[in-house]
Amino acid sequence: MIDAARVSDCRVVGVTAPAGYGKTTLMAQWALTEDRRVAWVSLDRFDDDPAVLLTLLASAFARVAPGNANLVADMSGLCMNGLGRAAPRLATAFRSSPEPFVLMVDDLQELHASDCYDALGVTIGGIPEGSQMVVASRSEQPHLPRLRASGEAVELEGADLALDVAGAEQIFAAAHVRISHEAAAELTARTEGWPVGLHLAAVIAQHNRNQVTPVFGDDRYVADYLYRESLMLLPKRTQRFLRRTAVLDQMSAPLCEAVLGEPGAQARLRALEASNSFLVPLDRRREWFRYHALYREFLLGELRRVEPESIPRLHLRAAGWYQANGSAALAVEHLLNTTERDRCVQMVTEQVLQTYNMGQMSTVQRWFSALGDEAIEGYPPLAVLAGWIAALTGQTAAAERWAAVVDSASFDQAQLDGSASFDSARAMLRAVMCASGPEQMMADASSATAQEPPWSPWRDTALVLAAHAHLLAGHENAAAALFAETITIGTSLGNTDTVVDSAAELALIAMDQGRWSEAAQQVERALAVVDEHRLQDYAVSVLAFAAAARLAVHRGDPDEADRQLTRAMRARPACTEVLPFYAVRARLQLAKIYSVRGDQASARHLVREIDEILLHRPALGALVDQVEVVRQTVAAGTQVRVPGAAPLTGAELRLLPYLQTHLTIGVIGQRLFISRNTVSTEVASIYRKLGVTSRNDAVERATSIGLLGG
Repeated sequence: MIDAARVSDCRVVGVTAPAGYGKTTLMAQWALTEDRRVAWVSLDRFDDDPAVLLTLLASAFARVAPGNANLVADMSGLCMNGLGRAAPRLATAFRSSPEPFVLMVDDLQELHASDCYDALGVTIGGIPEGSQMVVASRSEQPHLPRLRASGEAVELEGADLALDVAGAEQIFAAAHVRISHEAAAELTARTEGWPVGLHLAAVIAQHNRNQVTPVFGDDRYVADYLYRESLMLLPKRTQRFLRRTAVLDQMSAPLCEAVLGEPGAQARLRALEASNSFLVPLDRRREWFRYHALYREFLLGELRRVEPESIPRLHLRAAGWYQANGSAALAVEHLLNTTERDRCVQMVTEQVLQTYNMGQMSTVQRWFSALGDEAIEGYPPLAVLAGWIAALTGQTAAAERWAAVVDSASFDQAQLDGSASFDSARAMLRAVMCASGPEQMMADASSATAQEPPWSPWRDTALVLAAHAHLLAGHENAAAALFAETITIGTSLGNTDTVVDSAAELALIAMDQGRWSEAAQQVERALAVVDEHRLQDYAVSVLAFAAAARLAVHRGDPDEADRQLTRAMRARPACTEVLPFYAVRARLQLAKIYSVRGDQASARHLVREIDEILLHRPALGALVDQVEVVRQTVAAGTQVRVPGAAPLTGAELRLLPYLQTHLTIGVIGQRLFISRNTVSTEVASIYRKLGVTSRNDAVERATSIGLLGG
């Protein structure tokens, strides 16, 4: 079976079967016989996030493919577009591998987010000839039907993994239990060759002094019977240990002792491992373990049946241990299984920015969804953070909603996010959204600046917002001084976004004053931070790219100008009306550059986007006059009829990465929450603007000009 799959020339092998059919064992046996390089990824429920999934795949591949040292870092970053940037980057790395490899992916059923499956589909497309990805799952694998139709996949199912009589005899022989051929045949028939059922029968026979227990019952998999027999044969204390530690996805002796409130876990874990009680070691030192997935499900069922009142207490103890041992994100996961909502909300408040900064937006959204809007509204500091994240990711409606919640809230307790006070945090959110004009923005930014001390992690944010407020008021010198101070503090704090923002603004101010050498230094600083920390899809980076493009035009370097313009235009959808001064100022710079280069179609399009923003945020101080000047310049340039296609709109840029997938137009619409007709219209527009007639050609063209991939 393994040999047939290996020589099939199919790049994907799907192993799909219920729990207990030996999928992991099959893959392990395959790995032992493989002469190609083997990488292995085992998934759990915490990996249900595109950033985490792609990082795991990249880490495994990098271990067996030299020359990919930066690949793992390329998979994450602030607002990283997993489908549009990280997944195609990983697929390219796969495609470029000089040596064939096999990538084993176990427990795919742990993934539920459609974004994860979309990203996985793109990476599968990069598996080169001679290499394979072997994917095991309990449930249907979404990528297999398409690959099956094209002859690119081998599928192994439960029937292929079921054992025959000879296999049953081998299991009993390994357990040192004698069994007749007739008894083995009867047992194989009753379990329908279910490997774990046969294994359980052997375990029970061990405890019954080599007496093979007959299997009865109508349950096809006889799991309930066999598992109850295996558990009930154990001492009461061991039964309790098994039930209660089943709340843990993985376990170590110290963690088990903390959850159970008693010592002796190390010896018990070693004894369970030695007795073959479905304990799987997770490291070579055998310090961390997990239960066989099906066995854990049974134990959790027993826990709910025998002592359901203990479950919240066990999760609370696990959360406390993880928090004390520096794994606050895992502590959150356990708290979500309790009624300790206040504590959970507070811990999410402490962790959400760090998790968001790691590019794990799906995890943040899952936490918010699990808590619910009511819980977030009930803790105003978390509502502030929800507003920030919505604004920085272009979720305009959500940002406006959270801003309204925050405006009407009050909170006088200590802040958990490091800000000086709730009033200061609220003022900064109001300032960045600039809904009430420059005067109110100046007041909010000044209030936050006055409250945030030099050691506050929010000090640089308050300063950069004050600097932008001065720019809107026409106070360029005051703004420049604040931007310079922000760089110093932001660098010391490690807050990359404020450094990029301030350096880009100082570069533009220097350009306006003819100080091109100074401008070049600031552009270099901003781009270095963007590239080092993978901020290419971040809203604040758009202005840095625009500044770099303007510098390249000044230097007479059209290729560099094109590259930076593409980066800016690709990231600009994140700059919306809820970040109005970023959105307008970046588009102004881009429109001027395109106009100077004779691309009036792109310049006009950007001016129209600015006008749309001004409908929502009409009071933007000095920017309004600057818009009028650029509008007149572009209108004058339009008289010179230079042919050219308009750039992709923000909506088209959001849709573009889905053209890499094999999703239908209807499913793409569901992903983006738009109608099928809208998708069709936008796809047609993408084809026209890129000068192509098919999805494949659109992907190739978009990749070649830098709109997709790394």
